[in-house]
Amino acid sequence: MLNSSPVGIKEIAKRANVSIATVDRVLHNRGGVAKATKIKIQEILDEIDYHPNILASRLKSNKKYILGILIPEVSSDTTFWEAPYNGIIQALREIDNYGINGKPYLFNLSDKSSFVKRSQELLADNVDAVLMAPSFVPEASRFAMELEDRQIPYLLIDSILPKREYISYIGPNLRGSGAVAAQLTHLLLKKAKDQVLVINISSLKKPNVNLKEIEAGFHEYFESNYPNVHVHSLSLKDGNLKTLNQKLQNYLAENPAIRSIFVTNSRVHYVARLLEEQGKKHLSLIGFDYLEENLQYLKGGAIDFLICHKPEQQGYMGIMSLHQHLVLSQEVPNVQFMPIDIVTKENCDFYPN
Repeated sequence: MLNSSPVGIKEIAKRANVSIATVDRVLHNRGGVAKATKIKIQEILDEIDYHPNILASRLKSNKKYILGILIPEVSSDTTFWEAPYNGIIQALREIDNYGINGKPYLFNLSDKSSFVKRSQELLADNVDAVLMAPSFVPEASRFAMELEDRQIPYLLIDSILPKREYISYIGPNLRGSGAVAAQLTHLLLKKAKDQVLVINISSLKKPNVNLKEIEAGFHEYFESNYPNVHVHSLSLKDGNLKTLNQKLQNYLAENPAIRSIFVTNSRVHYVARLLEEQGKKHLSLIGFDYLEENLQYLKGGAIDFLICHKPEQQGYMGIMSLHQHLVLSQEVPNVQFMPIDIVTKENCDFYPN
């Protein structure tokens, strides 16, 4: 039963007939308290639904925390990371009174060495916890192992690292997102002989693990539900638009039965532009992310659907989860999946990203 007025440590000590220091040791798990006494104090705490004034105690102790933020910088290739960064900044402002500061370590999404350099700078600064986007899986895995060796808690956003000991992953269910894209793609097919093309556009030579997971979910959906639909796969290296245009034009010419295209990341606007230039706006097109460059083609009809995972909220929840873990000493869910939202030209102006 909740009390109408808050009860402090002094009153708890009085009820338990123990010293204030004994109550303090129980509250902070310091040991040195007899089992029977600890049980008695805990029963009183449960009865009054005691919650310590974390803010007051942190301000009194002047304890400061530095959160290392290791995410991609906004680039000309994609503005996607502007949204998570905005969410991070908003969360840091809200918890500023807790003595928490964030220090950004932004890396180039097209350069593995940039990730390695920034991660080593982060380690040298002795941060208390890390929010990371593991865009380069082997390099991020090695960095995660270093964090684990140093007992620095870390959290992942947007994409996951297999077999690592992060406190939480905040982001999409990748295979589930691929399956939703496949369902939408099938709805847009008109004839039994229509074929589908999956396009991976990456600045790397090979698509990363996360794009592969999305594509795997896409293929699994068709294999389970519509095995007769032919699904093509094409990987394109991000870069010169003229080169991309030629490769896509050649592939579509060689496979004229393709009627629907799915792009596994936010670079879907590249394909929309190329299809317009080639006079192939009749092909349906699906991709990811609520970006201005994508919305332009969504509203113009070149893109049929955008699948979105609230990237700003991912950044916000990442900081708040680290705050919950570090300052409040509360358990954080190991996996926090974001919703898989479907945005169209009819609802895009009302979508809270």
